[in-house]
Amino acid sequence: MVAVDEMAARRMADALFIERAWGGASSSRFWVLLVLASVIASAGVVGDSTATVIGAMIVAPLMTPILGTALALVLADRSHVVRSALLVFGGAVAVVLIGMLLGWIAAPPDAFASNSQVSSRISPRLIDLLAALATGTVGAFALVRTDISDTLPGVAIAISLVPPLAVTGLLITVGRYHDAGESALLFATNVAAIVATGTLVFLAYRVRDAARAAGLTVGAFHGRTLVAVAAVVLLIAVPLTTGTVSVARDRALAADARPVAEHWATAGAWQIASVDARNGVVLIGVLGLPPHPAPTALRAALDRAGMSDADLQLRLVGGRTHWCPADTVTCTVEDAPVG
Repeated sequence: MVAVDEMAARRMADALFIERAWGGASSSRFWVLLVLASVIASAGVVGDSTATVIGAMIVAPLMTPILGTALALVLADRSHVVRSALLVFGGAVAVVLIGMLLGWIAAPPDAFASNSQVSSRISPRLIDLLAALATGTVGAFALVRTDISDTLPGVAIAISLVPPLAVTGLLITVGRYHDAGESALLFATNVAAIVATGTLVFLAYRVRDAARAAGLTVGAFHGRTLVAVAAVVLLIAVPLTTGTVSVARDRALAADARPVAEHWATAGAWQIASVDARNGVVLIGVLGLPPHPAPTALRAALDRAGMSDADLQLRLVGGRTHWCPADTVTCTVEDAPVG
């Protein structure tokens, strides 16, 4: 593999290490773009607009300090490691706070239960880690190789950084704390993958030698740095494995509940709008005119079909939401949060 030269090492450091001064060009650019991307992402999630969320992904500058952390680890430059890591953390907190602000202003009555932008970011799985590792590798590779830098916009879209944080903030405002944690886990997964793959790519291209020749700060690199990075990735993989199993279980539960719900709805000439399951809770949306079908009858039908251990949330579109806990024969009218 061809090593990078001194000019490339200097270019990478200039691109990834954000200035300490708030009024500096790179620092002001980072924070202005981050705030704007946060507003765009939050608005896109609230409006359930994929195009708007993609726009936020392209604008978001969080990839810079994340790859900067990887470069600083490779160079064993402690000051830049700390600064880049703090920028990632501070930027993440800022996005969550902006998401919370927009959530207080524009949270829908259903607490984002029917929002596809939210639902796609609250069930991270191992496949998300695999995709993040591949995307992070492309991002670092494009930074090292100027001849393929045109791929960076695609990397920005593929690696979701700001939208999961915006979802976290929005879900905190409606009390869905478990799901907010899941979307934050997706962000952490992507960060860990970018740092891990960036570290390996920069080592493979012998960036340390080029940086030393360019007069950059280069400390002693220890194997324990790689061990620590690998440990973080493995640590992230544990809840993702649990999430993968949970998603598979929920899909099977939803598949079993659908025919039961459809049979129940036909008795009252109602129509099943949606059948889903999340964290072991069956979520069913129903369309139709009054009189409303009896939710207790559906609860009993699910019990007879072997789903007595699953809670039921029955949402009458344009009407009320009924919450029917497992192992009971009664239902209450409330907006029960799921997750």
